[in-house]
Amino acid sequence: MKLRRHKSRRSNKEEAATRLRSFGELRRIADRILRLSDADETEITIDAGADALTRFANNTIHQHVAEEFLTISVRTVLDGRTARATTNKTDEESLRRVVAASTRIARSQPKSPGLLPMPGAQKYEKVKRWCEATATATPRERASAVARICRRAAHEKQTAAGTYSSGAARMLLTNSKGLIATYEQTRAEFSITVMEEKSSGWAKASAADIRTLDVDALAARASQKAAASRAPRELAPGRYTAILEPAAALDMVGYLFYDFAGTAVQDRRSCFNDRLGKKVLGDNITMWDDVTHEGQLGAPFDGEGMPRQKVLLVDRGVPRNLVYSRATAKKMKTRPTGHGLSLPNEWGEAPLNLVLEGGKSSLDEMISSTERGILVTRLWYIREVDPYEKVMTGMTRDGTFLVENGRIVGGIRNFRFNQSVLELLANADALGPAARASGEEASDMVIPAMRVQNFHFTEVTKF
Repeated sequence: MKLRRHKSRRSNKEEAATRLRSFGELRRIADRILRLSDADETEITIDAGADALTRFANNTIHQHVAEEFLTISVRTVLDGRTARATTNKTDEESLRRVVAASTRIARSQPKSPGLLPMPGAQKYEKVKRWCEATATATPRERASAVARICRRAAHEKQTAAGTYSSGAARMLLTNSKGLIATYEQTRAEFSITVMEEKSSGWAKASAADIRTLDVDALAARASQKAAASRAPRELAPGRYTAILEPAAALDMVGYLFYDFAGTAVQDRRSCFNDRLGKKVLGDNITMWDDVTHEGQLGAPFDGEGMPRQKVLLVDRGVPRNLVYSRATAKKMKTRPTGHGLSLPNEWGEAPLNLVLEGGKSSLDEMISSTERGILVTRLWYIREVDPYEKVMTGMTRDGTFLVENGRIVGGIRNFRFNQSVLELLANADALGPAARASGEEASDMVIPAMRVQNFHFTEVTKF
């Protein structure tokens, strides 16, 4: 595969990225807005950054795209009423108009009885999620890696498709009470699907540091899965021992995000209603929300600027704690944990940095100790069937294998499943080391591979 050379006077690094606005510039924009506002209280959130993407299919790069973004969001409070308006323009008239729009909408809203005064200055845990190599990654650097991978796929008579992206962002949250919160991060992501006539394989990873993404190893893993699942056999539906790779485990467990919210429990729409403090999951299941974990990304403050706390959600199978915004904490007579979403919202709060502690079993050890089971690479098209038992349905995809007598014996046709997440975590009898994982449906999280008894595969799919 050849890379097309485009004439350009720009250097390789100048191609990389567009100008990223400094915190000083964001602060100056916010100060101008505060001077323009005569509301009782004013809150400003500014997100600025640049993203770039290299997309490939049929062993060919077919798209390079890049964008700069700037979102200025202004929330005002007038006599117990609040509303938000946004703009992406920084001239004086546009800033004046966004403030006017926010106050005009606020005046038309009913009073919010649970609305609390905006918080003042706070202290935050330090997190380092900025990598200059990611911020300055160029289209040529991404394309060179993708071209190498596509040539290898063509040599193996396989077809590769996917994306390779990199970007950087800065965020400022401030208000008229003196709160100032800033956060910056870089993020790179590589996703690949390798296809043969009747099989496919997949791999995906993301990180703040693009240098830690071994795209060749990810591509090799996807290629090996496609080759190993050629001529897949059809297996009867039923309950099997399932070995879930981290991406597959994430896409099930990740659906518990909102169930740990105080608002969800208060509204009785959480699967943990009437289960807090009771043994629900396996002894080996301990889960935290921890924004400071080295495998996480995200700001150390919530949508109101409150510091995010590390919260023990599940302790050895027992759901112990929830997360709370300030308003929810006041209603439920407890302390806020710094997990509120930007106001106004109907969701309240959510733990966005789930960490499921791992074990000592490697994936190979799980396979070698399984008499008969199914190895699952990833899941997709997942939908909730029963929110109170947390029953999910979906399909396996891109590498589903039969395990017999401790070894993988070949690929199988994909299954649809109907499976309770609570039952899954009660029946997980082996866990691998926890690491950052990327899935199809849920946000990235820190999670291990797991072996689960009696996973319910309901029917063979047509895919």
